[in-house]
Amino acid sequence: MIADELRQALTALRDDGLYRQRRTLATPCGPVVEVDGRSLISFCSNDYLGLANDPALIEAACAGAQRWGVGSGASHLVSGHLAPHAALEDRLAAFTGFAQALLFSTGYLANLAVVPALVGRGDAVFADRLNHASLIDAVQLSRAESRRYPHGDLAALERLLADSSAKRKLILSDAVFSMDGDLAPLPALLALAERFDAWLVVDDAHGFGVLGRQGRGSVDHFHLPPSPRLLYMGTLGKAAGVAGAFVAGEATVIDWLTQRARSYIFTTAGSPMVACALAASLQLIADGEQRRQRLWQLTGQLRDGLAGSGWRLLPSPTAIQPVIVGDNHRTLQLAEALYQRGLWVPAIRPPTVPVGTARLRISLSAAHQPAQVARLVDALRELA
Repeated sequence: MIADELRQALTALRDDGLYRQRRTLATPCGPVVEVDGRSLISFCSNDYLGLANDPALIEAACAGAQRWGVGSGASHLVSGHLAPHAALEDRLAAFTGFAQALLFSTGYLANLAVVPALVGRGDAVFADRLNHASLIDAVQLSRAESRRYPHGDLAALERLLADSSAKRKLILSDAVFSMDGDLAPLPALLALAERFDAWLVVDDAHGFGVLGRQGRGSVDHFHLPPSPRLLYMGTLGKAAGVAGAFVAGEATVIDWLTQRARSYIFTTAGSPMVACALAASLQLIADGEQRRQRLWQLTGQLRDGLAGSGWRLLPSPTAIQPVIVGDNHRTLQLAEALYQRGLWVPAIRPPTVPVGTARLRISLSAAHQPAQVARLVDALRELA
């Protein structure tokens, strides 16, 4: 029976320490949450600027709902493209420095849209081995040849590009790698794209709102000039605190995505009240230098506090601070020990990360207090 096979497979996941469990929050997203009747300090979310429960965004969403309702009613290309959507796209393009932007309901859908719209059979995609799952799936959907290079290995990427006879080439990379917290070498990637006549598609899910001038993202962080071969994806449910995503680039490319991106064409447009909340969020991001400075101070506090503790931290300059443990079961035990101390830190295991590199993924927010970070440091030092 098929159900018996599934039960056996689920048992194997538990035996290997790979079974995932959800926890239900009884409070809004924030640095302190209630789960199963317990108050916990959360180091789980990607709410890097602490905007997910910000009163200004709640007020903007409520006002948007009063004016525009809660649903769009159709896809963008039928009748679901409302004035708040159009205004937000214009503001996102101007903010990131690109000619145009296109809204999507999620970052996953945005990535599934871009790659198959730009390349197909006879073409080739050159992807960092640690790219997000959505980028991996996008390559598979495109039916282009998939060439993966070791993480951050520019020499290997250059060799792959030089050896390729594909009609079209596309370099695909996260900007901030979500499980390691490190940055892709975007200037070098763009230089290779120009040298080998390739697209460069950048997923800046964890950089938008945090890096660059006024939080404009990783492309701005590296001071990259506008390029017709660069396409930029940013998500709006992490540092922006709401939901959705956008793709920004040259006008012709965005027009092409509008015509050919299946996960844009065949998806109901997002709620107009979400677009209204995001317009308010974009202003808070632009004015949020104090939040970003607080985030970097907390990051430094964590890293300094764990120095010499015996724990292995990856060299991450971002709010994502992974503590490498290695063994799946040991990682789960460590996460549970922290949980019992009122600290919620997720245990990340394969296939999200490579085998043998299970880890605690600490995510910091500008909404955290120094005392909360100190409590986590003390607990980890004790458990070391």
